[in-house]
Amino acid sequence: MRNLFTADSPLMRFLGRFADFMLLNLLFVFTSIPLVTLGASVTALNATAIKQVKGDDESLIADYFDAFKQNFRQSTAIGLIAGGLLLVLAAWYVVIDNLNINELLRVGLWIAFSFVTFRVALMLLWVFPYHAVFDDNIRTVFRNARLMSLRHLPWSLMMAVVLGLPVVVTVFYPQFVGYGLLWLLVGFAALAYANATFFVRIFAAYAHDF
Repeated sequence: MRNLFTADSPLMRFLGRFADFMLLNLLFVFTSIPLVTLGASVTALNATAIKQVKGDDESLIADYFDAFKQNFRQSTAIGLIAGGLLLVLAAWYVVIDNLNINELLRVGLWIAFSFVTFRVALMLLWVFPYHAVFDDNIRTVFRNARLMSLRHLPWSLMMAVVLGLPVVVTVFYPQFVGYGLLWLLVGFAALAYANATFFVRIFAAYAHDF
């Protein structure tokens, strides 16, 4: 029983990691309140989670705000571009849904829409983690995120499930709505950490000093 409460016991490591998730989640939510800073917040969240997975984290708060400040301008621009892409997809959805056209043509448009949405979603899944690690211009960030999302498609799909499944369960299953509070407690940080375990393994193949 005494060993259960030693600093390096599994229980204490779990509690320490849970506390880190709570703090990181709080920082992310707080810095995302003005939506214009969401891009910088997502980049900082991923940068901090990746450091945690690598074991390079020293001060969680300092790591987060260092990444937030260093990447603020470019991350904000990337966030606005990502938001613009999502708005275009939303507009495309509304247009197709309201078109008075032949049913066969409508099916073709839905197939095209689904394909483009799938590709954009996978690319955006990689954009902010990539930007958190590599110092590239915006065009290169989007290009490499797009290429890597295809090159590592099995990993991309796995990470999409990690991110998407909790959202689907929370939104579409009323009995789990109460668990939506977990998003404000640890949800964003826990998911970023889970996907960071994949990104660390992948990015190590592209940067020798990573």
